[in-house]
Amino acid sequence: MKSSVIFLILSSVVYAEIKFLHIDLHIGGCSDSDGVDMYGLDGEEMWYADFNKQKGVEPLPPFADPLTYPGGYEQAVANQQICKQNLAVDIKAYKNPEEKIVPPHSSIYPRDDVVLGMENTLICNVIGFHPSPVRVKWTRNNQIVTEGVRMSTPYPNQDFSHNQFSSLTFTPEEGDIYSCTVEHQGLSEPLTRIWEPEVTQPSVGPAVFCGVGLTLGLLGVATGTFFLIKGNECN
Repeated sequence: MKSSVIFLILSSVVYAEIKFLHIDLHIGGCSDSDGVDMYGLDGEEMWYADFNKQKGVEPLPPFADPLTYPGGYEQAVANQQICKQNLAVDIKAYKNPEEKIVPPHSSIYPRDDVVLGMENTLICNVIGFHPSPVRVKWTRNNQIVTEGVRMSTPYPNQDFSHNQFSSLTFTPEEGDIYSCTVEHQGLSEPLTRIWEPEVTQPSVGPAVFCGVGLTLGLLGVATGTFFLIKGNECN
């Protein structure tokens, strides 16, 4: 039987002289088959341990001036050993209580305004689930996509549910259909969201009105000139 995941959440609140409130978060968790170790700041994931690739990852882009965590991965590996020892003791002490299961909600949207032929990022945002993690699969025109896919680590909410997102780097083309499918033990069937490029075409309304206005204006000028000439002839 698979052991339940236990998350150890350490958070601290920093109150600076200029009276800005910050939340510094560290999460370490494990099960008999999985593990997580991450650091967050003000709702942003700053660093996490990738135990499959055996390295620490700083997910923020370089322009965000991300923090570095020297020796972080080695510490995360050591934390996993301690976590698994504590997990075995807790399971025995608490008689392996049943874990509360809450299914996720999901949405899919592009990071930037969509321009056909220009690289962009699709985001599949999964929120409000417990326990973590979820699995996310991407398709393009009903074909599985794995290249350009990134998966974040679960991020906790105050009610102990979790949020997690997956992103897909892609180049939108007319007629393409993308989907992200979320799998979680709280779902009776996978949850799929569909997205396709919607590019706003320039409206012809202003051009039509300008053309009609210009035409009426010219007709008015021509009519006025005609009556002016006729009036002069009568004089």
